Amino acid sequence: MRLAAALVALGCTVGVAGGEDAMPQSLTGARGDPARGGAIVANRQVGLCLLCHSGPFPEERFQGNLAPDLRGAGTRWSEGQLRLRIVDSSRITPATIMPAYHRTDGLVRVAPAWRDKPVLSAEQIEDVVAFLMSLRD
Repeated sequence: MRLAAALVALGCTVGVAGGEDAMPQSLTGARGDPARGGAIVANRQVGLCLLCHSGPFPEERFQGNLAPDLRGAGTRWSEGQLRLRIVDSSRITPATIMPAYHRTDGLVRVAPAWRDKPVLSAEQIEDVVAFLMSLRD
């Protein structure tokens, strides 16, 4: 977990400071599982993605309209761009309403049970990235 946190800090700092909008390195050193990532995205207790996003999930009712549609995410953004947006979207858009799914430092108003804990693990982040990269249409 500490290694993943260090990679997040380094990736965000290097990527954004270098004028890039991506975190090219995997948090785990391995590709994620798209099937697990799809389950995380659609799960309203884990990823909560469909509160704000809509996408190719006909079985899911009440999808959001506050954020970009996830259809075609794999053609609109690179793997690194998706990773950075999930890890900490505020590195790109400081006033974003999207939660930082893998950042723990500098957050305010965090419930005691969640302090110093990311919303998603490094493996879960990579699974979601793999799933979003599979959305090509």
